[in-house]
Amino acid sequence: MVVLHLLVVCLCAGPVLVRSDDVDLGIMLSLMESRLNATEVHVKELSQKGEAQALQIRDLEAKLNETTKELNAQMFTVFSLKKQIKDQPKVAFSASLGGNGARGPFLHSKVLVYRDVITNIGKAYNPETGIFTVPVKGVYYIRFTANAETDHLMSSVLYKNDELMLIVHEQPSGAGSDTASNGATFLLEEGDKLYMSLWADTHIWDNANRHSTFSGFLLFPM
Repeated sequence: MVVLHLLVVCLCAGPVLVRSDDVDLGIMLSLMESRLNATEVHVKELSQKGEAQALQIRDLEAKLNETTKELNAQMFTVFSLKKQIKDQPKVAFSASLGGNGARGPFLHSKVLVYRDVITNIGKAYNPETGIFTVPVKGVYYIRFTANAETDHLMSSVLYKNDELMLIVHEQPSGAGSDTASNGATFLLEEGDKLYMSLWADTHIWDNANRHSTFSGFLLFPM
């Protein structure tokens, strides 16, 4: 820029002898100035892009932090549910009368003892007495089936603490046999006792195929 200024001053002052080296130098300086200006513009553009990218990075970091918080909350929920499932009492039983033949008829009602145990998780069912003792307050599903020859009456009854809860009944209907079933959900208290009874003057039948069964399981504690 200084050389160009001197050239202008000299031209204004009057005729001078200009060397070709001076002209080439002026052109080079002009080109360098143009390149410098272009570089400054490019640097400014890069700076603006860098600021935009920095904003995008900060936005992504904020979203990542939020996602991490949500993931941690979900992991905590899963952990809590797993702990609840692990800590929840596990109660389930199924048993059949077993043997091969009929029980009854009897002169009086008789507690049925299902000795052929299929499942007894929690050991709340006693195969020696036929009584299921509720280990924890909760909602339970209880179900039973009863098979009988059709030339006899059959009345199989579910009791809770000597209170009649459910019944299946079959009238004589000819040759062969019939199977009946019943079931329901119950809110039971710890210590409640459930058992099956065969009413007087009726009978029930079973064999190794497990036609007559008594089952129950805990749905959820209360």
